[in-house]
Amino acid sequence: MNPARRCSALLSQACISKLEGSATGRAFSPASAVLPSRCHYPGGQTVGRQLQSVGASTTGHDASVCPMGNNSSRLFSALAQTLNSIPLDQTDENLDQKDVIELDPDQLLRESKEALRRRPARPHRDLIYPKEALPCRHKLGPSVRVIQWNILAQALGEGKDGFIRCPLEALNWKERKYLILEEILTYRPDIVCLQEVDHYYDTFQPIMASLGYHGSFLAKPWSPCLDVEQNNGPDGCALFYRRSRFSLQTTINLRLSAMMLPTNQVAIVQILNCRLTGQQLCVAVTHLKARSGWERLRSAQGADLLQSLQSITSKTRGSRVQSGGTNPLVVCGDFNAEPSEDVYRRFRSSPLGLDSAYKLLSTDGQTEPPYTTWKIRSNGESCSTLDYIWYTRNVLSVDCLLDIPTEEQIGPDRLPSFHYPSDHLSLLCDISFREAL
Repeated sequence: MNPARRCSALLSQACISKLEGSATGRAFSPASAVLPSRCHYPGGQTVGRQLQSVGASTTGHDASVCPMGNNSSRLFSALAQTLNSIPLDQTDENLDQKDVIELDPDQLLRESKEALRRRPARPHRDLIYPKEALPCRHKLGPSVRVIQWNILAQALGEGKDGFIRCPLEALNWKERKYLILEEILTYRPDIVCLQEVDHYYDTFQPIMASLGYHGSFLAKPWSPCLDVEQNNGPDGCALFYRRSRFSLQTTINLRLSAMMLPTNQVAIVQILNCRLTGQQLCVAVTHLKARSGWERLRSAQGADLLQSLQSITSKTRGSRVQSGGTNPLVVCGDFNAEPSEDVYRRFRSSPLGLDSAYKLLSTDGQTEPPYTTWKIRSNGESCSTLDYIWYTRNVLSVDCLLDIPTEEQIGPDRLPSFHYPSDHLSLLCDISFREAL
């Protein structure tokens, strides 16, 4: 587990604490990862159109702050933006392995199931193998399993989103975190892309590090979580990769722009080197602006992200890049946009040659799932396709995908619920490097 990091004098005067676990020498347990009064903000420097590498890993400032909301949360954001301008420590990717005691994923999965014994089981989902999947002889090495998931920020779920058919008890973090972990542990992905993460430092970073993952986190500059009393800090995007499968070449944090102006949405981009094949893989995670009426802003954010990705991939081509000079790229995110929106069309027609993996679940291979989120709020019921895994179609191949639960499996109260922890469904696919022709 990362040791607690020195924060600015302004924040440390408010209140200071240190992560539990490594100081005592005890093995980390998820049951101890419940710190409702702890609030963290990463020191990751964000950039807009101007790209900036932050070295082999992104580290964060670690501090606890008192419960806050309304005006005090805005004060915290102002302080956090000041912290955001402080240069990062240039450290290697072994940082988050210090003082870590490895966890057995099977044991942790059993512990999760035991913690959830009073809840109904998660919906059963099958792995679907599309007809267009490449035969093994045309693949370079074993497939890479990628999961994309908006896990629902705890502060928003309990205090802001208004899921009127979801009992508040179902959102209890003490049990809900186990539902999230159970999903991840069940499928054992190589790459994990998450949005609305507001328990990174006290839960996901230490647990995932103990399971053999390297993690990076980037918070929204003005997170809506900070308006909620008893919040756990700002929400943001997190990206994890399995250290046994990949090494990290570089991490780039982006603050997305629209019409040359910085926005509240961010992205993490990492260049990974596959230890088995020597191939480079560029992975990005993002979360675009929510709500109807913001379609033009989402389109501009998408255009900015695509431009950044094109610049990044063109500058980081390694010796094992596929013919044609294209760096394999995977982009995961909650785009908050239906396939009819302009930002979707931008990605589909991008010169990066991207395609949406989940279209392959349809019979024609060209239609997105009917929904990736289904919720009921006070203003009505919403059933939408907003989440995507994009991949470079000419150098990567999709081998299989996790299917979408049926309406019956989701249930009449929709999501979230006692049997599913988020209002968004996880997306998962196995991706392989295509053999160069």
